[in-house]
Amino acid sequence: MVGALRSNGTDQGSVLSLNAGSSSLKFALFVGGSKLHTLLRGEISEIGSAPHLVARDGAGNVVADQNWSVEGEQTFAAALDALLRLVDNTPGHDQLRAVGHRIVHGGADHILPERITPAQLPALDALIALDPIHMPHNIAPITAVEKARPGIDQIACFDTAFHHTVPLVAQRFALPRALFDAGVRRYGFHGLSFEYIARRLADELPALSQRRVIVAHLGAGASLCALDKGASIANTFGISVLDGLMMATRCGSLDPGAILYLARLGHSLTDIEDMLYNRSGLLGVSGISGDIRVLLASNDPNAREAVELFTYRIALEIGAMASALGGVDGIVFTAGIGQHAPVIRAAVCERLAWLGLRLDHVANDCNAYCISTKASQVDVRVIATDEEAMIAFHVLAMINRP
Repeated sequence: MVGALRSNGTDQGSVLSLNAGSSSLKFALFVGGSKLHTLLRGEISEIGSAPHLVARDGAGNVVADQNWSVEGEQTFAAALDALLRLVDNTPGHDQLRAVGHRIVHGGADHILPERITPAQLPALDALIALDPIHMPHNIAPITAVEKARPGIDQIACFDTAFHHTVPLVAQRFALPRALFDAGVRRYGFHGLSFEYIARRLADELPALSQRRVIVAHLGAGASLCALDKGASIANTFGISVLDGLMMATRCGSLDPGAILYLARLGHSLTDIEDMLYNRSGLLGVSGISGDIRVLLASNDPNAREAVELFTYRIALEIGAMASALGGVDGIVFTAGIGQHAPVIRAAVCERLAWLGLRLDHVANDCNAYCISTKASQVDVRVIATDEEAMIAFHVLAMINRP
């Protein structure tokens, strides 16, 4: 579907999008012209232990499946080296013009994609305090790419940038004013995903794109975004990726008093942080797994309770987003669960019948593009997201700018 969207590039040439996690590196290679086309897409998993690279071409055929063992600090460099060799040998690839990076947290100041220079690295390092979980892993590929390909253009694409259209009232916490100026505010994340969906809507459903749409990015990480004429005006994340919806292993919205109580019981900050990020959510409530597929296949009542809480929280927060918008004309489900779990979509939509939403169960079971009936007052869609493509759009726009 990426090829159906117009790119911002004009010259032929390829760009590499990198989306780094704590132990994984998602990647995609695109060629840009009047449209954006995928040449290569894949992931390197288990970086730091036993790296495994799997890549597919634009048609979905596996073109690389590689395991190797490297110890110590060289694991990431070795993984990147293997990826760059694969890129160089990819059919249709001529010259790598630039590399784009997903940077999870942009703070208050980084509101547009930026060309990365040595002088900018300290500014990115300063953002680690806002997001110590993700930022070190986002920054690591930048230095690795510079070492492997000195002088190549590298572009930072911030996941928070799309949400800088959110009005001030929706950014504030009810805390002392000085803390807002110190950076304690709602930022919102999954911005590259939401921006991609907004772009797809503008291309494919222009009338709906100019109305009130709620996008549900449901995966291991999950959040909602309220779009008004394609611009973000509210979202469920806050200063971190812990807020809002229940997720695979993250808690979502939580009474701050619970954290104070845990501290008084003797839990350390490190233990509380690990609990909230890694031992809560679907995993914590079920005691079985954070994988929704495992829970849906289980007869364990704890699994059923976790799934029910997950869908309850989504529907509840959609109600809040509808309030921010003053109504809702469309809902888009995206990301792994949103795109591939009809049971979850049905459970959420059932709770939203009060909005006049009517689900087409046959279409929903088939993961169809439109899953609402003609009688529905809310247009419900299932659209695949592509954060790597959104990165490539931004990269091409920057390197082709006069």
